[in-house]
Amino acid sequence: MSAIAGLEAALKGAGYVVERSLAATILLMTDLGRPLLIEGDPGVGKTEVAKALSQVQKTRLIRLQCYEGLDTYNALYEWNYQRQLLAIKRAEAGGQAAALDDEALFSEKYLLKRPLLEALTEAKAPVLLIDEIDRADAAFEAFLLELLSDYQVSIPEMGTITAKTIPLVVLTSNGTRELSDALRRRCLYHFLDYPSFEKELSIVQVRLPQLPAILAHQIVEFAQSLRRLDLKKKPGIAETLDWASALLGFGISALDEAGPERIRDSLSAVLKTREDVLAMDQATINRLVAAAG
Repeated sequence: MSAIAGLEAALKGAGYVVERSLAATILLMTDLGRPLLIEGDPGVGKTEVAKALSQVQKTRLIRLQCYEGLDTYNALYEWNYQRQLLAIKRAEAGGQAAALDDEALFSEKYLLKRPLLEALTEAKAPVLLIDEIDRADAAFEAFLLELLSDYQVSIPEMGTITAKTIPLVVLTSNGTRELSDALRRRCLYHFLDYPSFEKELSIVQVRLPQLPAILAHQIVEFAQSLRRLDLKKKPGIAETLDWASALLGFGISALDEAGPERIRDSLSAVLKTREDVLAMDQATINRLVAAAG
C-alpha cells in the first residue's frame, strides 16, 4: 500500500473520507513541516481535516478560532494578574516584598498560555488548527508570518521561546477576505469543494453505518439537489449528517415512504435561514423527494 493510500485509510478510520489530492498534500505537510491552508465554502469539512489528523497522529488538537479583533494576547499568552497580585500581597504580609522581583513575578508560573503558545510548548507535536483565518484582520495575519516561519515567539518579560516540536498547522478560510501573498507563500494549499455524490455517500455510510442503504442514497441525492437550488445557505456535510440522524430519530427508513409532513418537520436540520425555509414549499419538497427516489 502506498503512503497516500495508507493515509486515506487511516483518515477514513478516524471518520473522515478524503480524496487522494488532499491526502497527498497532508503527507507533504507532515514531511516538509509546512503549514496547510485549506479554503472552501462553510460546511465542506475543512475543520474536520485537523480533527481527523490529530486522531491519526495520536496527538493533541489545539484550536484557535479566529474572529474580528483577535489580538496576539488572546492568541498567544496573558499574564495571570490576579495570581501575581496575590503573590505580592503575600510577600508584603510576610515582610518579603523586596525579594519579589520581576523575574519571580513574570515566570512561567504566572503565564496563561493561549493556543499558539500552547502549540509551541507541547512535548509532542500537536495539530494546531487556526480556524477561519480570514475572519482575523491583516495585522494578526502579519503576526502569524514570523511564527509560521521560525516557530518561535518573543515574550518581553521572558525572552524568545522556541518551539519544542514543530506543530502540524492547518489554517482554514471561508474566503470572506483575501489573504496576503506572504501568508500563502508560507503554506501548502488545498481547495476543498462540496463533495461529489459518491464521496458524500461514503461519508454518510462511515459516520452513520446504521442508516438503511436506500435512505442513505436518498438523503445524499436530496442534499446534492438542494445545493443546486438558489438557497441563501447551501447545506454542508454537517447538515447532511444532522438530517440523516433526524430521519433515523423519526423512524424513517425511506424518503418516499415518510410522508410530506414528517420530511418537512425534519428539514430544520438542513435549512438554516428564514428565506430558505420559505422557499422550500411542499411542491419543491415533493419534487426533490421524487428525484431522490
